[in-house]
Amino acid sequence: MITRDNQLPDSYGYFEQFGGRFAPETLIPALDKLNKAYNEAKNTPSFWAEFNSLSHDYSGRPTPLYFAQRLTEHCGGAQIFLKREDIAHTGAHKINNALGQGLLAKKMGKRRVIAETGAGQHGVAAATICAKLGLNCIVYMGEEDMRRQSLNVFRMKLLGAEVRPVSSGSKTLKDAINEAIREWVTNVRDTYYLLGSVVGPHPYPVMVRDFQSIIGKETKEQILAKCHRLPDYIIACVGGGSNAIGIFHPFINDRSVEFIGVEAAGRGIKTGKHAASLVAGRVGVLHGAKSYVLQNYAGQIMETHSISAGLDYPGVGPEHSYYQTIGRATYVAVEDKEVLEAFQLLCQTEGIIPALESAHAIFYAAKMASTLDREQIIVVNLSGRGDKDMDIVVKALEMNP
Repeated sequence: MITRDNQLPDSYGYFEQFGGRFAPETLIPALDKLNKAYNEAKNTPSFWAEFNSLSHDYSGRPTPLYFAQRLTEHCGGAQIFLKREDIAHTGAHKINNALGQGLLAKKMGKRRVIAETGAGQHGVAAATICAKLGLNCIVYMGEEDMRRQSLNVFRMKLLGAEVRPVSSGSKTLKDAINEAIREWVTNVRDTYYLLGSVVGPHPYPVMVRDFQSIIGKETKEQILAKCHRLPDYIIACVGGGSNAIGIFHPFINDRSVEFIGVEAAGRGIKTGKHAASLVAGRVGVLHGAKSYVLQNYAGQIMETHSISAGLDYPGVGPEHSYYQTIGRATYVAVEDKEVLEAFQLLCQTEGIIPALESAHAIFYAAKMASTLDREQIIVVNLSGRGDKDMDIVVKALEMNP
């Protein structure tokens, strides 16, 4: 059944009022070519055959849908299932989009790929796929993120990528995207920009969504096989929002399934030290799309804070903004101290070390589960593993034992 939800975005890249293409004139021809190439690829069976084959044989899909029995027993309420994207090659969901766009870059004849990264997982995924496909890779990364994600910096270099530090602004993901866009404007003819989330100008939000939707498609098949019905809730962390859209979108017409996106409340919404664009932001334009962003009353983008580098971003994908406006999804925020609680809880109940990003969703799921009946089902997208976050967690727990 086709509804207005899965007909969006429109041909101009809008999810009703959100999205679009706010880009320099020099990039419009490149975006047009990208849109044309993607529309051709998505209607070509051989493209998806190669994507699905590599997803299986190289990325390790399908990832399991795991019943977290001890976590469920600890919470004392609803059944909690984890979609184990942390098991995918490179340790996060980012490999899905990097693979899809890497194949598209190769199809377009591009040999030089640039990317941005925050927590480093997209950068690692991009470097991995470029190594696999024989493409040159340059990754822009804020100096602050390089400091707190030094292991991923080494992994990218080991995979053959050049990592370019960004010293402007807050030296985090926002600034890395700024520099990557500047680079693309300068070298638009021979360079492919492999954007890592459902943000940016059209066609990136829909293209990234489509590649990440493999998560939700698998989840639907797996939960029906295990429980013979759909879940009551799907919970995922939201920075730019690609892992959340990836698991949400295949359930868009299943109105019995409630979507909950969990943003970074950082040190608390009232402190202003957070990254909760949907919870505390206003409509504006950032990185080529209209969406909810964190901005002051003069329209200037505000600095953000999150213990997790991957959520430390002052905007969100336009499709999430649309979901919030029409009431299809609910967005909440979790503070750093609560994230650390959830991080340790999952380690000690299930023997799974989650990414700090994913721990946002774990905290809210555990809190919600205790208020629900045993018959109800929660699926959490465990978007990545926590190896990359060990230094951050050690320091945080030393400060707040």
